[in-house]
Amino acid sequence: MAKKLCVAVILAGFVVLTAWADVPSPTAIVTPPQPQWTELPVAQKVILAPLSDNWDAMEYSQQKKWLGITRRFATMTPEEQRRVQVQMQDWAKLTPEQRSLARARFMTANQLPAEKKQELRQKWEEYSSLPEEEKERLKQQAASKSVPKPGSLPGSATPASTAAPTPVAPPAVGTPSPPVEASPLPPPVTVAPTPTTAAPPASEAEVRR
Repeated sequence: MAKKLCVAVILAGFVVLTAWADVPSPTAIVTPPQPQWTELPVAQKVILAPLSDNWDAMEYSQQKKWLGITRRFATMTPEEQRRVQVQMQDWAKLTPEQRSLARARFMTANQLPAEKKQELRQKWEEYSSLPEEEKERLKQQAASKSVPKPGSLPGSATPASTAAPTPVAPPAVGTPSPPVEASPLPPPVTVAPTPTTAAPPASEAEVRR
């Protein structure tokens, strides 16, 4: 929420400054190269002092916008001049990610109807009127990024459950067939010994033969 608020007020400042500078939208023209910081006149360096560290790394369209503001700076009221200086300081403190987001939203906001731009101007005025401590607190909140919880983003994998796996029942075993009862054996048959018939004794006459 704080990050959106911070970018929103910077965006509102862009809309206000664009009205002051009276320059076309960066998407409407191809901006030629602008002077480097060392090439700027002293008067422009004084006005653009908060942007000195980032000037040479800016896009040409942004440099042209700020130069247009310096040409009208002397015609602004003291309150407008103060707001311009505050906006420069806030822009210089933004992270590269926040600057890209602010530029993208500015490109969209520049096409808004007049009443929407007026609403952004009001937000910017409310932000500009805040104490420096409150502004710093909002900036710190905007810089802090919340870490998404695992599985909270779309398409994120859900962590595996740590619960013990449910035991799987072993496959059912067929009911064993009842044992086949053996047929009783027939009683043993008693075999009577066959009597042996003794041969008659040989006669004496046969022995002599």
